[in-house]
Amino acid sequence: MIKLVACDLDGTLFNSNMEISEENRKAIVAAQNNGIEFLVATGRAPKESKILLKDANIQTGFINLNGALVFDVNNNLIVKHPLPQEKANKLISYLNNAGFYYEILTAEHVYSQDLSQRIANVAHVMVNLNPGMTFKEAVASTASSKSILNITQVNSFDDFYNNFAEEIMKIIVFDSRGPAAFTETKDFIDKLGGLVVSSSSINNIEINFEKAQKGIALLDYAKAKGIEISETAAIGDNLNDISMIRDAGVGVAMGNAVSAIKQIADIETTTNNENGVAKILNKFIAENRHEG
Repeated sequence: MIKLVACDLDGTLFNSNMEISEENRKAIVAAQNNGIEFLVATGRAPKESKILLKDANIQTGFINLNGALVFDVNNNLIVKHPLPQEKANKLISYLNNAGFYYEILTAEHVYSQDLSQRIANVAHVMVNLNPGMTFKEAVASTASSKSILNITQVNSFDDFYNNFAEEIMKIIVFDSRGPAAFTETKDFIDKLGGLVVSSSSINNIEINFEKAQKGIALLDYAKAKGIEISETAAIGDNLNDISMIRDAGVGVAMGNAVSAIKQIADIETTTNNENGVAKILNKFIAENRHEG
């Protein structure tokens, strides 16, 4: 019997237009009404993820920033795992010297030095997800999205960071050249130690404290709720979902998931444009009724 489901946002609950379909919304509500707790598990910051779910009128708990922050359905903070300050300092210095575009994420803010670069990077992802979309169309769509409006632009991270009072929860690095662009950066991070690297698309890497992983967060949350591992499920599509797909009682790969996710998942549903989340939630509801 499934009592807790953790679900990724981008490429999973969201379709290619970054929307939650009515079918998915109804299935989440049905799951909650049938005793299944639904937990959003995302690399996005708390404020950003809540804004994106508000229009769908869904109330859930959140695993934010890949597990750096975990909130229950009443917005109580359950887990916090910031980046160690000394390691964050060294990482920021490295990224500045290497000339990467990156963003700093805290519990309350997403900081950028250049929003135009963020828009361009997200637009590249949207073009990959929507083959019929032109880059110009993707830029226009991205520039008007709520996630972009929620980002705080600063003149310089060098000046800004010297007077920085907030704990850094995650750093995300973008490069439209794809995975090959991050090889040396991953080597540097590995040598720093105590950090974990994941990815939510082919053009980024996401850097967290080693305990800030979706899988660890899911199991810690389940334990706090008195839920057995066998009673948990996780749904995802990309590399930052690996830990929760692997660690959950039932790991679910989206039909559009990368091969690494499909290889470790227990079951596969349809794509994010075919209401894959709704289909698997309805399956869990039906199985729970049968077992009950």
